Amino acid sequence: MKVLEMRRCLGPNIYPEVPDGGWGWVVAAAFFLVEASTYGVIKTLGIFLQDLMEEFGESNSRVSWVISICAFVMTFSAPLATMLSNRFGFRPVVMMGGFLTCLGTITSAFTSSIKEMYITIGLISGFGYCLSFLPTVTILAQYFCRRRSLVTSVASSGESFAVFAFAPVFSRLKEDIGWRYCLIIMGVIQASIISCGLLLRPIVIEPETVQGAESKTDSASQSDYELENEKTCTSVDSALSRGSEDSGVPLSEEDMGLEEEKAKEELERPLPPPPSPTSGKDGSFLPDSEAGPLKPRSPKLLDFSVLRDGAFIWYSLFGLFATLGFFAPQLYVTELSKSRGVPLTASSCMLSVMAVAEIFGRLSIGVVLNRVRCRKTVVLLGCVVLLCLVLVAFTVVWEFWGLVVCCALYGFFLGTVASTHIPMLAEEDVVGIQKMSSCVGVYVFIQSFAGLAGPPLGGVLVDVTENYGAAFYSCAAGMGLSAVCLALVGVAKSGMWQRRSRQEQTDVEQEEKLSGCSDDSDFLELDFGPQNGPVPAGKDLQESSVI
Repeated sequence: MKVLEMRRCLGPNIYPEVPDGGWGWVVAAAFFLVEASTYGVIKTLGIFLQDLMEEFGESNSRVSWVISICAFVMTFSAPLATMLSNRFGFRPVVMMGGFLTCLGTITSAFTSSIKEMYITIGLISGFGYCLSFLPTVTILAQYFCRRRSLVTSVASSGESFAVFAFAPVFSRLKEDIGWRYCLIIMGVIQASIISCGLLLRPIVIEPETVQGAESKTDSASQSDYELENEKTCTSVDSALSRGSEDSGVPLSEEDMGLEEEKAKEELERPLPPPPSPTSGKDGSFLPDSEAGPLKPRSPKLLDFSVLRDGAFIWYSLFGLFATLGFFAPQLYVTELSKSRGVPLTASSCMLSVMAVAEIFGRLSIGVVLNRVRCRKTVVLLGCVVLLCLVLVAFTVVWEFWGLVVCCALYGFFLGTVASTHIPMLAEEDVVGIQKMSSCVGVYVFIQSFAGLAGPPLGGVLVDVTENYGAAFYSCAAGMGLSAVCLALVGVAKSGMWQRRSRQEQTDVEQEEKLSGCSDDSDFLELDFGPQNGPVPAGKDLQESSVI
């Protein structure tokens, strides 16, 4: 009994439709903690930038490669994480990711060179981040439909809460215990991902209409059979009459019973169901089929067919360029504040200002997208344009309150973009929920190259110009290009819909032509005479068949 209870608790959740809640709230809480332990930690590592430079005697660009390699591995290995999730399930993949994340962060505290940190934080933790984050956000999108944008935005605020809490706490701790012990504490906190993986119960949708559809099929087959009998003037009585009175040979009571049983068996035998017009080429039922039960297709391990979709290509380019502005500002804003005369204690609070504003941004965009009537990509485009303008403002502001306003605006609009750009794949404006689990790995993989180039590019500009504000130029340029690519997503999607509607119209016209060519000349009508009256002998051949 205990084994059965454990399987019931840890097994998949079966719902007749997308629950928009239920166990999905537990998954949302798990995603909150995963966000705090992955992206929250990555963005907090900027407070150790100066300590690593002094410890290993390295430049800005070489130290920033730690964050770059971590972000690159996290996104570059996304296709592998997708394949592993589709093959082994979300739960074991996330638990393995939590172990690797914890291992990489703790071992980085014992490194003796920056190159060793490239391996510990860059490779090991980076791969663990990917295995933890990507499956969690994918399964969360499957538990919600109408509230998907709102729940995802709220759950993703764990990243912002982590930055808000970690930045001042670890800035204070590193002065007392050093940056190495701070990394050990971070690694222990990241071990919570393993327990979060246990909560990711898979979801199975089994519509209740399956049994109803089967009964409808049986009743339809029976009614069709009776209609055919009515047209041909046959019934159980007519079958008996053909066996007795039509032949002119009287049957015994035993023979009458056998004939009656045979006739009833013929009536009760259902006709074979016709092939569903909505079935796919491979014989699997499509989601909108109403002719029978929904049979889920076996998911592809990785779907590269989306690269033929113009809307997905433009959306992937948007993610590629937008990633340039996701990591560099958090990495350099503290040093930018100190270089412009802001005290050290106030400079360390800039990340907290960003984090608080990012929380409001994530919550706000969730409410807006849950109520908006237009395309959700249009709302996202407006947020990207405003984020680009804020990044430009960082390069011209010098006083304390100006930097505070820029950090608040940047955090707000970053929250709107960062919390929606991956879940937006589930919307019909991009690819849809059916393809999200297999194409999200491809999308994040394309992002990986910008994640690798973003922080080092900003570090090179800082080393060349000796101005931390120069790092924000590359971020603003990348965000501007991403806005252009996102604007082209709607154009490509509209063109694809027009081609699809023209193709459907052509198919309908061809079906009408084919149906117009068919006639009822080969219909065979059989009239076996009245059901109750006897058929006179010798006339059965004349009156029994009329063509």
